[in-house]
Amino acid sequence: MDSTDNFPNTTRRLWWGLATLLICAFAVLLWVGYQIYQQAPPIPQQVVTASGRVVYTQEDMEEGRRVWQRMGGMQVGSIWGHGALVAPDWSADWMHREGVALLAQLAREQRGVALAQLDQATLAQLQASVRLAQRQNTYDASTGTLRISDARGAAIDELIGHYDRLFGADPTYDKLRETFALRTNTVDTSQHRRQMTAFFFWSAWAAVTERPGRAYTYTSNWPYEPALGNTPTPGTLIWSVFSVVFLLAGVGLLAWHYFGWVAKEAPVQPPASDPLHNLALTPSMRATRKYFWIVVALFLVQILLGAITAHYQVDKGMYGVDLTAVLPYSLTRSWHTQLAVLWIATAWLGTGLYIAPAISGVEPRWQRLGVNLLFVCLLIIVVGAFAGQWLAVTQKLALENNFLFGHQGWEYTDIGRFWQAFLFIGLLLWLTLVGRALWPALRRGDEISPIVTLLFLSTCAIGLLYGAGLMWGEHSQLSVVEYWRWWVVHLWVEGFFEVFAVAVISFLFVKLGLVRARSATINVLFATIVFLAGGVLGTFHHLYWSGTPIGVLALGASFSALEVVPLALVAMEARETLAHGHAAPWMQRYRGPIRFFLAVSFWNLVGAGLLGFLINTPIALYFMQGLNLTPTHGHAALFGVYGMLGLGLMLFCLRGLRPQGHWHEGMLRAAFWALNGGLALMVLLTLLPLGIAQLHAALEHGYWYARSAQFLDQPLVHTLVWLRMPGDVLFAGGALLVAAFVAQLWRGGRG
Repeated sequence: MDSTDNFPNTTRRLWWGLATLLICAFAVLLWVGYQIYQQAPPIPQQVVTASGRVVYTQEDMEEGRRVWQRMGGMQVGSIWGHGALVAPDWSADWMHREGVALLAQLAREQRGVALAQLDQATLAQLQASVRLAQRQNTYDASTGTLRISDARGAAIDELIGHYDRLFGADPTYDKLRETFALRTNTVDTSQHRRQMTAFFFWSAWAAVTERPGRAYTYTSNWPYEPALGNTPTPGTLIWSVFSVVFLLAGVGLLAWHYFGWVAKEAPVQPPASDPLHNLALTPSMRATRKYFWIVVALFLVQILLGAITAHYQVDKGMYGVDLTAVLPYSLTRSWHTQLAVLWIATAWLGTGLYIAPAISGVEPRWQRLGVNLLFVCLLIIVVGAFAGQWLAVTQKLALENNFLFGHQGWEYTDIGRFWQAFLFIGLLLWLTLVGRALWPALRRGDEISPIVTLLFLSTCAIGLLYGAGLMWGEHSQLSVVEYWRWWVVHLWVEGFFEVFAVAVISFLFVKLGLVRARSATINVLFATIVFLAGGVLGTFHHLYWSGTPIGVLALGASFSALEVVPLALVAMEARETLAHGHAAPWMQRYRGPIRFFLAVSFWNLVGAGLLGFLINTPIALYFMQGLNLTPTHGHAALFGVYGMLGLGLMLFCLRGLRPQGHWHEGMLRAAFWALNGGLALMVLLTLLPLGIAQLHAALEHGYWYARSAQFLDQPLVHTLVWLRMPGDVLFAGGALLVAAFVAQLWRGGRG
């Protein structure tokens, strides 16, 4: 008798629990979104000096943001800590430079001497004046006017000149441009460069100006700049402590539930032969092979672009060959980050299209046509979106057309709105194709139907949640854009793709006869509830310093800590996966996919768990956001978890698509170890030590310094960047072996 029969209502309770969780979590997510709309930092109608001179207008700030977006936006430095790491964070850079310029201006006006000639007592007095001038909120909401002193206006004029030369063609700035991987004339005209400084000013103003009636700024005192009073708030410290408590409580409750309540049963006796060996391939299933070919192609191109992007940190291109005129850094990084998501997503989309008819045993009418049409649409989107970005970054696309067809400037959601909408339509087509193929299985109501239902619901979520990327407009306030952007990056990529993958893998193990359908259903539902309990509201940990209400800090700290909870038992997941791999002699056919699933367990623990929690608490992220400790977690989690999972799913599908193909196990094993070893070397030799060095610099000198040319030009930094080469070469070798493996599957045979 199945031991799970002792819990006849378990499945029903889990479904109700999942539904209640999602309703409550998304209700809170939307309510906080409304608060963000209401409390976002205002954009003044005009910035006026005491003598009546208009320094900037609202139109300058909004046009300046459009200019910033067209040149690459978050791929050229960062704003509020989000974006690329080679150039400065422009909010922190402006804030620091304005403070220094204003201090020098006051020294000349009030003391008649240069800044370097001030004694310590006088310097402290003037620093207090500067701190007050920058932190005091002089914005008049009734008139939309921000009033500043004449001295501050003069300091701003000085900064306008600096940025005009930096983003222009001044030869005295060539070295600085090289350090920041900027091309000459990054921004095409002096007017556009001046407008962009208006956007930089506003982002820095929000970071250093206190909210009305509060003792902290619009960005909750981020970035760290003690000279200007930007230090962690009490809430940042308090909620960091509580987040650790929530983590420990969550781990304890999960362990108690797992060992006390999750059904225990005798090992399943695996079938004598592979149940999927004679799976009848339908025309639409055969048509998915091209998806996996394009996965490999995009993977290789992404690695090439990553190598070029890394070289920009130490020279102008590849080994001294200046590529900035043709492939600017912001473009190679844009394509590198987008391709990471695209090839992984394509692997998962292809898996869904392949496995849906396999589940139901039904080939809907015109299914193959739909699979082929979707593939053509994906190719058009990639080529069109990337061409538009090239035209935008090289300043060949008119500013008024950039939002629709060029570069939106938002990391991971860079493509123009037209291509974004096109991709959303493509995902709806994918949802339709997978849904109609799954429908007969859903109607059967057999023991595997709950897993199929969860698979279908995750498919719906994947198709629909990308629509969050259409919720902001060209002129939406920055805090609002960030809110919706993280719906896409966190909920879509990190959230429901995970649910989809868990459901697919569980289905595969059930169909292979390695797991009972009833227990698989309970475990999948339980895992989904635990993951989404922290995952949905954990979105807020990306928004601590994005001009959001202080409540975001409390919610984000509480629930993002719970994201790590499921990883506490990741060793059991790995043990069960390994046991499946040795369950029967015929399982040797699946050693390749199983090996990659084991890697997912490892990188879940290390990349998503340990390195994720390293930066997850508010006090940690306050100092680490936008430093190399962030991509340390990002690389290990994005490729280590989602990339390995995508490769594992692809190999499972290829096992069925080419059942008679030569399965070169040695080549696949070498690829596996090269990819994992290369990723580990990237993290250990470059990203982690560089992030620690930056953290030390930020704590000692302020955040601006950790992102400055003074820091980036140090020999130590150059050495650490060059140390990426062993890991990069090993990783690239692994990718080439994967490509060679896939190619030889079709060599000399029909497919």
